[in-house]
Amino acid sequence: MLTAIVMIETEATRIPEAAAAIADIRGVSEVYSVTGEVDLIAVVRVREHEHLADVIADKVSKVDGVLRTQTYIAFRTYSQHDLESAFALGLED
Repeated sequence: MLTAIVMIETEATRIPEAAAAIADIRGVSEVYSVTGEVDLIAVVRVREHEHLADVIADKVSKVDGVLRTQTYIAFRTYSQHDLESAFALGLED
């Protein structure tokens, strides 16, 4: 499974509509409305690398109101459990 985090800049008046449309795209697992330099962050999960282009370039970027996207492909996923293990210095509770 490949995971991509997509930063999305939209027209200010279209944020809710763009978020809803993006959330309906197959392969998009979550869409967050956020503060900062972008308006939305979408998490895309697909089985094959080629499907990233299908979802992001062919669908997300063409949603009405989307101005720009920037995509980050995840190499590894760390769950809360993994992070706790990484920072535990071998000390027992």
